[in-house]
Amino acid sequence: MVIDMLVHPMLYGEICTPGDEPDGFGFWSREFGMGHMGPMDWDELQVEMDVCDVRKSVLMPLDVTTACGGHFGTNDQIAMLVAAHPDRLWGFASVDPQVSGAADELERAFTELGAKGLCLHPAKQGFAPDDAVAEPLYELCERYNKPVVFHAGMSWEPGAELSRSNPLAFEHTIATHPNVRFSLTHFGWPWVRETVAMLLKYPNCYADTSITYIDSPEEMMQRLFTVDMGPLWYERALSHQVMFASNTPRFRAFKLKRALDTVPMRDDARERLYWVMPCVFLKGMSKHGDARDIELSIDCPGPVHRYYRRRARCHRTQLGDQWLGSDYFVAYDLWNRGKRGAALRGDGSYGDA
Repeated sequence: MVIDMLVHPMLYGEICTPGDEPDGFGFWSREFGMGHMGPMDWDELQVEMDVCDVRKSVLMPLDVTTACGGHFGTNDQIAMLVAAHPDRLWGFASVDPQVSGAADELERAFTELGAKGLCLHPAKQGFAPDDAVAEPLYELCERYNKPVVFHAGMSWEPGAELSRSNPLAFEHTIATHPNVRFSLTHFGWPWVRETVAMLLKYPNCYADTSITYIDSPEEMMQRLFTVDMGPLWYERALSHQVMFASNTPRFRAFKLKRALDTVPMRDDARERLYWVMPCVFLKGMSKHGDARDIELSIDCPGPVHRYYRRRARCHRTQLGDQWLGSDYFVAYDLWNRGKRGAALRGDGSYGDA
């Protein structure tokens, strides 16, 4: 089971309109740099998800009003797509912090449209992450327990300068908002070790696997997990902060999933990568380690629950109540709230295994 944490909505035929006006497909193609890609219908998109066992795609719009005069998917369009396919899609919101009323629009997206978080691309949108205009947005995310996804690292979009996407450019914002969860997309590539340093230093910082591949996807993923990082760094220190993401449509989920399947790692580390950590990132956890009511409309197999309960008991015996990482939080929550031998249902309740 996989949750894809970075899907751009521009190929969803249900929201595509022809023409070069703002928010038309020609505008998207020019300003996003889509090349020869074109709209796809839902059946095609769903087949791609099924091929690699993606149970949920997380749609990331982008408000580029100041920079380009339009949107890469509006908040209402994302809400419409999620409403049409609630079993397969979750949606984020995006606002331009330089536009009057941005905070009000973000609050509307959280309270009325059901947005799971906030998507920002400072290099493309034309602001710095620590600009004062963005502060009200981070405060709203903390108030509503919503995460922030920052586009970091390599950006193909015209006008998005690479120098503004170095992972370290986000450090002040992440450091000064410890109660907000932030994700750096594309693992900050090519600044992989800078991203690793951010993950090690800041427990509220996450990263995803949607890196640019110059060689084959398999070669790039092997390099990311065994060369750019030490071969055991992910399993030993980072598996509670890294999530699967594809950057569809620029890169396809089935190609990256196939590539990641070739990277050696323990089964529990792979589960965290593919779906556990996306859930924790989306819902968060308390200071005492209880996952905050992780509400999954996807199936969670009973054996996974029992495995994490055993792992939680072992960790708690050895290390007490200290912060061990998000997978421990999920594990301990399942063990603490569930009955022995119970299975976690898709709605978050427990039943017979």
